[in-house]
Amino acid sequence: MSSHVASPGVVPSYLLARLAESGRYPRAAAAARQTLTAGRPPFRARIDLSIDENGDLVAQLSDAPNRTISDAANTQTLPGAVVRTEDDAPVDDASVNEAFDGLGATFELLLSAFARNSLDDAGAPLDATVHYGVDYDNAFWDGERMVFGDGDGEVFTGFTRSTTVIGHELAHGVVQHTANLEYQGQPGALNESIADVFGALTEQYLTGQDAADATWLIGAEIFTDAVEGVALRSMIAPGTAYDDDELGKDPQPDHMSGFVRTTEDNGGVHINSGIPNRAFALFAIDLGGKAWETAGTVWYRALTGDLSSTANFTEFADATVAAAAEVDEATAASARRAWTTVGVYGDEPAPSTE
Repeated sequence: MSSHVASPGVVPSYLLARLAESGRYPRAAAAARQTLTAGRPPFRARIDLSIDENGDLVAQLSDAPNRTISDAANTQTLPGAVVRTEDDAPVDDASVNEAFDGLGATFELLLSAFARNSLDDAGAPLDATVHYGVDYDNAFWDGERMVFGDGDGEVFTGFTRSTTVIGHELAHGVVQHTANLEYQGQPGALNESIADVFGALTEQYLTGQDAADATWLIGAEIFTDAVEGVALRSMIAPGTAYDDDELGKDPQPDHMSGFVRTTEDNGGVHINSGIPNRAFALFAIDLGGKAWETAGTVWYRALTGDLSSTANFTEFADATVAAAAEVDEATAASARRAWTTVGVYGDEPAPSTE
């Protein structure tokens, strides 16, 4: 397996850094500083195999989720104590039940829309830990499990409340097991964008929404009412998710003309992901109906085809158009329009990923 750096979390470091300097939200500022200092545990890759009584290597396949939720009890020790497994009834802890349901919703999307059996397409268990750290302002996929902080209560609330956050982070596991896109520059922005696509599709599948009726917001439930903003990101309108005196303005561009060159945020992976995000939302809305049915399948086939781990925006766009052409020419034309609208196709050359 090639070297891989896992997602640092759904809340980008630049937003936490801005929050760390807040005078308006002292508890949130302290929590942001602590979250930045604590970071996340080292990435762990896991292969779920077993040996049978004959000494043969086997893998168990299942068409049902196998979920285990653990409680870190506000420590940073993983995995924590097991508090709910697949056959258990709901418990008194809302975070546990929300995590359990979110894992299930993501599993159902993968299976029903893409015939994918869990993150690795081989029935991998879905594990999560809640109540990680004290006032921990993030949620992340560590290569083995989902991990949720509770937020600081001033700016961020509990991260288990958001189906899009859960779907997003689990999608990093799907990317890990498929194209394994490098977490840097344009490949990293694609990694983040594909995770947002899966997060949005998980919510839309769960609620039965058409593409035209969806909010296309990522993390709409994790800000408190004190924040001037609706979500962490808007896929259909990047750059508009929040504009707050303390947090600043959403920095995502919606077109290649605004592509941000930076050494921060792994080369702007959370920032420039707005460009392919908008391309997908435009594509799905243009096609109409349920976004996971055709638009999502096109993106999934591009991800699981011959995509390089160092693919840039143009290479991924080409892969989606090729996958769309397998549907019909009208679908391929729609994909080309979407990528042209955001400037990946057109007169402007794609910026270097170096």
